[in-house]
Amino acid sequence: MRPVLIAFTLLIIQASSCKTAYQPQSLQYKDYRISSSQPGDSVLLSVIKPYSDSVNMSMNNVIGIAEKSLEKKIPECTLGNFMADAFFSMANEKFRTKVDVAFMNFGGIRLTQLPAGNVTRGKIFELMPFDNVLLLQKMKGTVLQQLLDHIAGRGGWPVSGMTMQIKDKKAVNVLIGGKPLDPEAIYTTANSDFVANGGDDAAMLRTIPQINIGYLMRDALFDYIGKLKSQGKNITANEENRVTNAQ
Repeated sequence: MRPVLIAFTLLIIQASSCKTAYQPQSLQYKDYRISSSQPGDSVLLSVIKPYSDSVNMSMNNVIGIAEKSLEKKIPECTLGNFMADAFFSMANEKFRTKVDVAFMNFGGIRLTQLPAGNVTRGKIFELMPFDNVLLLQKMKGTVLQQLLDHIAGRGGWPVSGMTMQIKDKKAVNVLIGGKPLDPEAIYTTANSDFVANGGDDAAMLRTIPQINIGYLMRDALFDYIGKLKSQGKNITANEENRVTNAQ
């Protein structure tokens, strides 16, 4: 950990309207490194101990079992397929509507591997530490094609409900639910609020209305794992040629 002490030098500007404005003129900081070798404050530790014990107990709770190691890579990966399938399944269930396709932006996957064996609650927080919200957008096939071309240009993202190939950094041979993408059709997509608001340079999505129920993507993973467990299933996924490079 590296706490930073920051000091500002301010220029005070007196405006003609008798209001005072403050404008930063300089910035200074000092970087302090804190490691486990340094002694802790016994009083502070005693205050936070009940909370840290509770958090650690929750984070160490085993919520499921991974049948095999799930890996992160492009253009397709088992870890990404598992996550995209979770969002596809839970979006259909929680929004009570037919979702055509679900996405997971590759950079949002914060682990390179989900190891085989017990999966704890804390491991899912490591996999998806940000409070991104799962939401829906309805878009024409022409806009969806723009998004898929953008994904192809990034080397591929995890998807569920569709397949595509990448050729010259464009999405080709796109099938949605097994059918060719129709430029005039309206498709319902499940995505993160980060991407839907233009994150990862997905500017084509910014103006499209959003259906948002405040459902965290991390909670979707928890719910999906619980759903699998209730069906007597473990956590697993395979590569299925959802996103491939055209020959």
